[in-house]
Amino acid sequence: MRTYQQKTSETKHDWYVVDAAGQRLGVLAVRIARALSGKHKATQTPHIDDGDHVIVVNAEKVELGGKKWEQKLYYRHSNYPGGLKVQTAREINEKHPQRLIEKAVRGMLPSNRMRDAQLRRLAVYVGAEHPHTAQDPQPLA
Repeated sequence: MRTYQQKTSETKHDWYVVDAAGQRLGVLAVRIARALSGKHKATQTPHIDDGDHVIVVNAEKVELGGKKWEQKLYYRHSNYPGGLKVQTAREINEKHPQRLIEKAVRGMLPSNRMRDAQLRRLAVYVGAEHPHTAQDPQPLA
């Protein structure tokens, strides 16, 4: 059986667009994370970042199941005593809907050196318009 070792100079980053309207957050985040990390390609090599660019539109129309809009909590801390901040998914979606998708995708990617580079190729937009029409993005299957 032959194996394939891809070189860094051979990497090609494609562009994909995803419409988040009416899709569940977790299922959407898994599909985006696979495309960003390049796991959907036959030429995937673990030590080379050969993922694709992903554009997400209609971020405000993403869905959560059950009572997760009120029960799903996001924590952050200001590093001062008593500085714990807690927000529900609904509060985040009202102010910054793109952050829900960004946080979910970040949690799906492995925590290694390539995660930040992969997240730079993710663009999330509120509404149906995006400025990347020149790259001719294809719909993500």
